[in-house]
Amino acid sequence: MPMFQPSKRDVLVGFEGSGDGQILDLDTAVKDGVLGGTVGAGVTGAGVGERLDLKKMIAELDLAEIPSVFVCPISLEPMQDPVTLCTGQTYERSNILKWFSLGRYTCPTTMQELWDDSVTPNKTLYHLIHTWFSQKYLLMKKRSEDVQGRASELLGTLKKVKGQARVQALKELHQIAAAHASARKTMVDEGGVALISSLLGPFTSHAVGSEAVGVLVNLTLDSESKTNLMQPAKVSLLVDMLNEGSVETKINCTRLIEKLMEEKDFRPEIVSSHRLLIGLMRLVKNKRHPNGILPGLSLLRSICLLNEVRSLVVSIGAVPQLVELLPSLDPDCLQLALCILDALSSLPEGKLALKDCANTIPNTVRLLMRVSEDCTQYALSILWSICKIAPEECSSAAVDAGLAAKLFLVIQSGCNPVLKQRSAELLKLCSLNYTDTTFISKCKLTRTIQ
Repeated sequence: MPMFQPSKRDVLVGFEGSGDGQILDLDTAVKDGVLGGTVGAGVTGAGVGERLDLKKMIAELDLAEIPSVFVCPISLEPMQDPVTLCTGQTYERSNILKWFSLGRYTCPTTMQELWDDSVTPNKTLYHLIHTWFSQKYLLMKKRSEDVQGRASELLGTLKKVKGQARVQALKELHQIAAAHASARKTMVDEGGVALISSLLGPFTSHAVGSEAVGVLVNLTLDSESKTNLMQPAKVSLLVDMLNEGSVETKINCTRLIEKLMEEKDFRPEIVSSHRLLIGLMRLVKNKRHPNGILPGLSLLRSICLLNEVRSLVVSIGAVPQLVELLPSLDPDCLQLALCILDALSSLPEGKLALKDCANTIPNTVRLLMRVSEDCTQYALSILWSICKIAPEECSSAAVDAGLAAKLFLVIQSGCNPVLKQRSAELLKLCSLNYTDTTFISKCKLTRTIQ
């Protein structure tokens, strides 16, 4: 059970040696920094006409840093009904009563036996907690109202201005939309999606387009909005910016296109573009800006789920490029890349591209049982595809890369039975070109089998 240890600063505010376990007073707490700010500010925060609900404030604020004297030593959550024991320690009422119900008549913090099991409401501490959270809550609400009003004002400005003034309005909307959920709701409710979408077209400058896309990727798009954004002229602009914009713009274009692909009426021909796919591969391979790899692979995976576009992906040389990237990818990116290669291996030309890439087998074998069960599944599927089309050549290379030992690991593990079955089949396929003795010797498996 977690035990709360008050810091030296907390003791100054007043638990130890105060007898009744109450914080001394509001002025002292403010002066010592528990509430932060001036005494007047602390009192004003609580002195609102309408009594604010403490539970609601705690839930909505979801603060990471809270004064430790406000935290229950048992649950490590802010107290809503603090009560004090005869030892001077204070706890959330429901938590200490549950402690007692388990037959524990000791103080959880000090482990002293209690000579009196009654609990006393700590009204002063409750007032401090309520005041502190009220201040934070009212400030959050005020900021929220301010950004909502500013968002509404900027949408009005967009209807009237052009040129650099339009860019500046969009830039500010972009910043507000990225930081404030309440402002995003205001933009959607006041028709901001349609207004900003209307700015995208064949004659839109990249300065306007990049900021407009930056706003749109943060907003909730309904079916009508997505259909509107799928117009050829708008998609063409997105593809241009994916190839020529800043890294942030490329990432936002990628995210927006992926949003459009969620629409049930999405047409595969929208992403059947050499220029789009080449721009996407450039983003994925850009090691100077690795923040673009994950969104790039995510969109490429969505595209490869469309049967109509897979051949085009293979034709731009995506297979060898992705294979070479495998060793440098983090786990999330690695899973996406393997999923893409697995999808492409369903095509004859995809299988050939995988077989012809010298590093497919060593890079894929290395990933078995290394990252996740999903990665192992994709890797096995890829290896199965290429070993089936060229059993002698690929099986020999796979055995030399240590595949047999990895397959035994999969078979002996507690993973999915389907993976074990596929591993057994692949192991059998690899052994066809050898006698039993030669295979065991070749794989250095004597000790494993014994």
